[in-house]
Parts: sequence; structure tokens; C-alpha cells
Amino acid sequence: MKCIRTTALSLTASALLLAATGCGAISKDSHESGTSETSAADGASRAGAEPYDIKPLLHPGKKYFGMAAQGVPASMKPVDDFAEAAGKKPNLIAYYAAWGDGFDAGHAMDVWDKGALPFISWEPFKESLADIAAGKSDDYIRRYAQSVRELNIPVGITFAHEMNGHWYPWGAKTATAEQFVAAWKHIHDIFEQEKATTVIWTWSPNIIYPMPDVKLKPYWPGDEYVDWVGVIGYYVDNGPRTFQTLFGPTMTQVRTFTKKPFIIPETASAHGERKPADINDLFKGVAARDDVLGFVWFNLKKESDWRIDSGPISKRTFRANTEGDDFGFDPGKLG
Repeated sequence: MKCIRTTALSLTASALLLAATGCGAISKDSHESGTSETSAADGASRAGAEPYDIKPLLHPGKKYFGMAAQGVPASMKPVDDFAEAAGKKPNLIAYYAAWGDGFDAGHAMDVWDKGALPFISWEPFKESLADIAAGKSDDYIRRYAQSVRELNIPVGITFAHEMNGHWYPWGAKTATAEQFVAAWKHIHDIFEQEKATTVIWTWSPNIIYPMPDVKLKPYWPGDEYVDWVGVIGYYVDNGPRTFQTLFGPTMTQVRTFTKKPFIIPETASAHGERKPADINDLFKGVAARDDVLGFVWFNLKKESDWRIDSGPISKRTFRANTEGDDFGFDPGKLG
């Protein structure tokens, strides 16, 4: 049977302050512990099939148009509401999973059936990077990988995101870059051993603006361990307000050690007069770069109203940018 618990997304005041410059948008208390189950029929129906070929999804001809929202993926209604407001269905749906939770194949399949790629931020709140690298979570990781393999659909996974920041327990103040790389490689190796090859591995630092002295290269696991580079950043009044100043310095630094394509796995603009301009800037910035595959809009109202329909002009502006064919496609038709 499918797990029916709801993944709660919440922003504390301190987390929002960090999110204002693209940092730490989800608080530690936003997750419940537990495991999920998949029906035997669902698993058996895909276990004997050839592994899904994710290569066409790694650099498609059109852009990903993604979203995250309260209650997703336990409920798909926020996805429908977002699609109605945006004038287009999202084709990448992001959500958050606590370390220790089982892989929820039912929820991932619900997202895939919506015509979207499931994209999971896997957050190790309860286990240190050093312990993960040392093998203390191997049984859990192996079960997770087995469940992903049995489901046999594409799944994006970003592990320990914003590791160059200081607001998470796996961040730069409490864990070293070497520990992060060792944990990442260890997890990836177990997935390879279990032949869970349908994962799009996404390495996701925060924009360097809040902590320019933390260099990204030491956190890089290597091209053979990463498919996409995620760059997380938000448009706010007290930070950079153009695509180039917000994302450019980080992307420039990343380009000194890898040519892997970028995706923006978290972004939004705070409610205010500048929001329509920010929306236009985001779409134009992503469209202008062939190496930027798309973005995920953080569509929540928490301390600030990040939603695309926080005002009528913002909504109209967002809809105007989705009218063309550049953004959005059905991932299931590329495999």
C-alpha cells in the first residue's frame, strides 16, 4: 500500500533569512520520520523490465519547468493549482525526503503519471556525513536503491544540498568538504552496485553570494558521480536582483572544474513591486543559456509570499513567460 503521510514544508524565520539570499529554504522541523511502502504488484510489474534510459532527459531540447509546493507529493492538488495559475503544467516536481525515510515509490509514480520528473532533496539530518561515508547507513541506502531500481522510472536526487552554507548540520561549519565528497561517492557507489541506474544525480550548492570564501571545487565528487549541477538562489531585496548577479558568479566558479549542465533546483522572488521584473529576468536568463536546463519555482507562502500568484501582475507576468514552447515538455515521451 502507498504511504499516505504528508510531507510538510515549513520555513522558520531564521531559515527564511537565509533563503533570502538563496540559502536554506526548508527548516529541520519540516520533515517527519518514517518509512514508506510500495505494493508488491507495482514492484513486480517493473522488476523484469529493461532499466529506463535516462540519457534523453539529461540534456533535452526544451527547458524543465519545475515547482515545489506545500503538501506535494502526498497531494497533487497543489500541482494542479500551480498549473492553472502558471498556464502550463510543470514537468519537474521537487520535494524533500528526510534521511531514514524509505523511498516512496507510490508518490514518485504519482509525479511521473502527472507528466513530471520526480526530484528529491535527500536531507541527512539524523546521520553525519562522516558516518554515512563510513558505512553506518549502508543497509538503509541499499534498500532505498533497490526500491528505486524496482520502480524503474527516472528520479532526480540531490543529496545534502547547500553543503557550502552553514545553516544545515551537513554544512561547511560542521562537516568538511572531504566528508561530503566521501559520503556522496559512497551513496552513489551503492546505487551502482544495486544497478539503480535511473537516478539523475544533482549536486546542489547554494549561490556563493552569502559565503564567498567557501570554495566549491573541494566539494566536487567528480564528473562520473554527477549528472546535473544545481544552483540554489532567490531574488530578494537585500541580495542580487539579476540572473547574472544572482547565479552568474557561482556558475562561473563551477565552470572552472566541470562542464556538467546546470539546473536551478530552488528559486523564487519575494512579494513586492520588483517581483514581475524578477520573473521576467529568471525566464530570460534560463532561456539565454544552453547549459541551464530549467528551474524549480518554490511556490509557498511562508513569512514571504513566494507564490507566482502573490499578486495579479506577477501572475500575468508568469503566464506570459510560459506561453511559448521553450519551457515544458513531457519527460515520459523522451525515454
